Amino acid sequence: MNDYENKVVIITGAGSGMGRAMVGEFVSRGARVAAMDINLERAKETVDGLSDPSMAFALQVDVSDQDSAKRGVDAVISRWGRVDLLCNNAGILDGHATAHEVSLAEWNRVLAVNLTGPFLMARAVIPQMLSQGKGAIINTSSTSGFSAAGGGSAYTASKHGVIGLTRQLTFEYGARGIRVNSICPGATATPLALPEHNAASPDMDLAISKVPARRWCQPGEIAKLAAFLGSDDADYVHGSDYVMDGGWLAAARDPF
Repeated sequence: MNDYENKVVIITGAGSGMGRAMVGEFVSRGARVAAMDINLERAKETVDGLSDPSMAFALQVDVSDQDSAKRGVDAVISRWGRVDLLCNNAGILDGHATAHEVSLAEWNRVLAVNLTGPFLMARAVIPQMLSQGKGAIINTSSTSGFSAAGGGSAYTASKHGVIGLTRQLTFEYGARGIRVNSICPGATATPLALPEHNAASPDMDLAISKVPARRWCQPGEIAKLAAFLGSDDADYVHGSDYVMDGGWLAAARDPF
């Protein structure tokens, strides 16, 4: 099940956290993986840490830059001749500033990476997928794509936007062989989110103590969900937003 033999997968934000876990998961299933990150050294560390580094290669890509996104996709097609799955995983947090306090520069920075980035990467791979007659795109949104409080106004708006983009791409390309879905993690133990690395976060340990699962999600759990959604086993799954949050949203209360 979920076999990726001879399939080509692109993962953005592959230098750490969920992206790094995705690279390992897809390679373990037989995929050839392009590990993209704005930080090339981190992407190389991801590839070097694989049991078989020959199955992947690292690329420096700024997803918020149109030319960089296209160059990265072109390099993958040049190397392997196709793209079967794009995982739009790159993302950044904001500083939890309220709307009247967030700077325009911070707003633009977060929207550029979290929303424009998936758009630019999708636009770069779609022509290749159309020529193949088949492909899949997975966008990483968040529980903040459904509710407030998980971030500031910039982050929350960007993740709502990712869900909207997912649904629109499904409408435009589903009948043409391209499946598009989103993953919406809750509190996930990545370097980006852990309190010791993100001083701007609210008290996440307190929040998680109120979530039904009573624990952090692990990046590898998100990677396994991505492996299902990108596989032929999910061939009838279009335009869906898969929440993996330990019951955060279902609890119907603000854990903060």
